[in-house]
Amino acid sequence: MIPGELVSLLQEAQHVAVLTGAGVSAESGVPTFRDAQTGLWAKYNAEELATPQAFRRDPKLVWDWYAWRRELVSQADPNPGHYALVELAKLVPQLTLITQNVDGLHQRAGSNDVIELHGSITRIVCSHDRRVAETWPETDDVP
Repeated sequence: MIPGELVSLLQEAQHVAVLTGAGVSAESGVPTFRDAQTGLWAKYNAEELATPQAFRRDPKLVWDWYAWRRELVSQADPNPGHYALVELAKLVPQLTLITQNVDGLHQRAGSNDVIELHGSITRIVCSHDRRVAETWPETDDVP
């Protein structure tokens, strides 16, 4: 529940911006980027895998790691924190949600004006011609 005094202050604002990070999705079971990886991925450093250099060195490894992360995200559901931000947006003239998260849980909860600082785990950009894809064939080969 948002305190009435805070709601009054927010309603007086022309535009409210909210910044979220990994903590808001952790409650949904999405591991934070810096959390220890599990299983097969425990021996890898996420900060090193998520680089263009790692992709050039071993594209299959990086592609498989992202496939694992996409699977985790697809199994997660928005939590009360995500839904609270949807409710907050109804109380203020304009709310922009700026997130470091790539999981899309804010949008799945119903948030509309979302800026994804690090992109989306479900959207890829080709490193050669900058094409954007939100779907691709599930194969063992790197597209």
